[in-house]
Amino acid sequence: MGTPEFAVPSLDILVRSGYNVVAVITATDKMGGRGNKTLIESAVKKYAQDQNIPVLQPKNLKNADFQKELRAFKADIQIVVAFRMLPESVWNMPPLGTLNLHGSLLPKYRGAAPINWAVINGDSETGLTTFKLKHEIDTGELIHQSSIPIHPLDTAGTLHDKLMHIGPELVLRTVQDIENKTVKYYPQDESLVSKAPKIYHQDCLIDFTQAAQKVHNFIRGMSPYPAGWIKLSDDKKLKIFKSSLAENLGTDDTAGDQKSDYKTYWKIAAKDAWINLHEIQLTGKKRMKIKEFLNGYKPEIKNLLKS
Repeated sequence: MGTPEFAVPSLDILVRSGYNVVAVITATDKMGGRGNKTLIESAVKKYAQDQNIPVLQPKNLKNADFQKELRAFKADIQIVVAFRMLPESVWNMPPLGTLNLHGSLLPKYRGAAPINWAVINGDSETGLTTFKLKHEIDTGELIHQSSIPIHPLDTAGTLHDKLMHIGPELVLRTVQDIENKTVKYYPQDESLVSKAPKIYHQDCLIDFTQAAQKVHNFIRGMSPYPAGWIKLSDDKKLKIFKSSLAENLGTDDTAGDQKSDYKTYWKIAAKDAWINLHEIQLTGKKRMKIKEFLNGYKPEIKNLLKS
């Protein structure tokens, strides 16, 4: 069970290792692209079809007809990677249970956005966990974990890609242990729990009154999606995808101040230091490196930089 590209390598390793994947459950197709005129199929669906694996795309996981169809496959185990919350009637269906691959070192960062929050909070490491599903989200018994360092230049996007490539081995090892009856389950330490709630558009507003390192981490943790943003003087919004820390503030500088030579740099003052902007996107425009933006919008740039 999965939808995005993140789930494909884990599915692929099970197929290549000779496991009989009897079906795949993924999100329904959606209209997207320019003018919402293109039918968008999930990455998992495309892979499954290439492998001639039956694909189920239920709108409602509690639907009786869907559950009857799923039960007919008589799966021994279900694997969940980057999918939505399952009702108990689904996750409790197979005799060996349902396993989940989660993007953190549980019990840290339970929730929908563990990768984002690890970067936002300035963590030095994160990882992946396989665990057995139960009713309360991300609370099941742990099976295997794998940790990786978070590089100072990592964004949520680069960290996502690193985790995507270590996940398959963790999934395979977990399935093999269950198959060989050598699996061990470990309870989560509730005293170590932290949350990684879903991130909404309004949560992405960048607060430059905070310390520069915290602002920089926030930008990294929101990049490339959903992307941190600021509101400009003419009501346009500017998404910021890449930044760096610059010099400390001068005595006359205040958080929120902006400076640019209108050719090579644009920086915004945080509480204690300046933040250099490197990759941005203005409402209605494409994502650009800062030099490209400044050179392309000179007629309006002074307006955009007004406080």
